Amino acid sequence: MKIPLCVLRPFVVKITTMPTTPTDQPHTDLPLFTSGVDIHEASAAMILLHGRGATAQEILFLADLLKLPDFAFLAPQAGGNSWYPYRFTVRVARNEPFLTSALDMITDIIGQVEESGIPLERIVLGGFSQGACLVSEYAVRYPARYGGLLVFSGGLIGPPGTVWGAEGSLDGTPVFVGCSDRDPHIPLERVYETSDVLTRMGGEVTSKIYPNLAHTVHPDEIDHARKMLSYL
Repeated sequence: MKIPLCVLRPFVVKITTMPTTPTDQPHTDLPLFTSGVDIHEASAAMILLHGRGATAQEILFLADLLKLPDFAFLAPQAGGNSWYPYRFTVRVARNEPFLTSALDMITDIIGQVEESGIPLERIVLGGFSQGACLVSEYAVRYPARYGGLLVFSGGLIGPPGTVWGAEGSLDGTPVFVGCSDRDPHIPLERVYETSDVLTRMGGEVTSKIYPNLAHTVHPDEIDHARKMLSYL
């Protein structure tokens, strides 16, 4: 699905690449783009995380489609256009320190949004592909009552056989998990596992599997997300 352009307001204008020699925080000092309502005037906020090889500008195209008029949308740019170097189903250690740096970055952005006056229960985390994997993983590692979780074509991070801890509670957080039944990058079993874990942790999960869909966002997923978040 081709998503139309939207207007962006860059917070930071420089772009760096993923370092060849890993540092502790490879995703620091990178651009954070916004669209929608100014963060100081918005009633809710959505942090959007792009996929491998994509950009913050591209994932912010979803803001126009979601049509949430009182939202501020924020999208960080990954170093080298990738949040971590290997597939999300390899040993977690292989994707370090990039994975931890990406998760820490989400914490930092949430903190900035909260400082602007928007509480956590009105902050939505959304992502596609690699970004959706980060959303899932962040919610499990840092469970809380969020405004919502949007997992478009992604899932929890770790090799087959991983047992994700279910300590803490999502406390009724609305969650949407959507994916193709034959996505070339996302094993269907991982989509089911992700939905099950988030449900056990207290998320109000809606899971949709789309037959023969490519690795993309289906208009039906946008409709579900919009309805799910209409309460904010």
